[in-house]
Amino acid sequence: MGKVEEYLLTTRKKKGALLFVLIDSEVSKLQESIKLAQDVEKIGAGAILVGGSSAIDQLEMAEVVKNLKKSVKIPIILFPGNVTGVVPAADAILFSSLMNSENPYYITQAQALGAPSVLKFGLEPLPTAYIIIGEGTTAWFVGAAKGIPFDKPNIAAAYCLAAQFLGMRFVYLEAGSGAKESIRPEMVATVRKLFNGFLIIGGGIRDAKTAAELVKAGADALVIGTMLEKEKDSLTKLSEIANSIKNLN
Repeated sequence: MGKVEEYLLTTRKKKGALLFVLIDSEVSKLQESIKLAQDVEKIGAGAILVGGSSAIDQLEMAEVVKNLKKSVKIPIILFPGNVTGVVPAADAILFSSLMNSENPYYITQAQALGAPSVLKFGLEPLPTAYIIIGEGTTAWFVGAAKGIPFDKPNIAAAYCLAAQFLGMRFVYLEAGSGAKESIRPEMVATVRKLFNGFLIIGGGIRDAKTAAELVKAGADALVIGTMLEKEKDSLTKLSEIANSIKNLN
């Protein structure tokens, strides 16, 4: 277990669920990204994810990561949509397999291509099962995923249990960037009964009530991204979300 994983587990145990803020290097300009990272750190974010399913400009992403690392103290974790999302200077990487993709490239081939760079750059790999719920989002389209229906929690639980048996210590259930609805608490609770690792939930989380329900159901971390890019008073809403999940177990 590396330093970032230890930090995540310790923080979860002592302070409750974590808030991860996703910065898409293709959407946010450099100075905007730095200010956003500093603002969300003050609000109480536990880590910054950098990436996105359509991130293709490796040089731009590397520049964003390097500057974010200088600007905040919380971990910078890569969330790559492809091998181009593996860049230096971050603390760790969600080393992910898109478990329900119909394209083997996103299950094992991209990982094999990216692994040497992870080693070369000294990134801490967080072994993660990335599972897409629902359809119609960028992640679903790009990853050629066979999306699990929102109302089929047992299917999601089976994938998560398989991930655990394969040795993955993290699961990221993703409704997708800009999803019309978030993953339901019933699905999180069903997964939590079987999966013993660190459970990350993302996509469509826009208010404190939804966030609190997901954490009460068993989420260890919530990912907020699109809301910060597109909604007014987004930092106020993020603060409300952070407060709603503080010290929840």
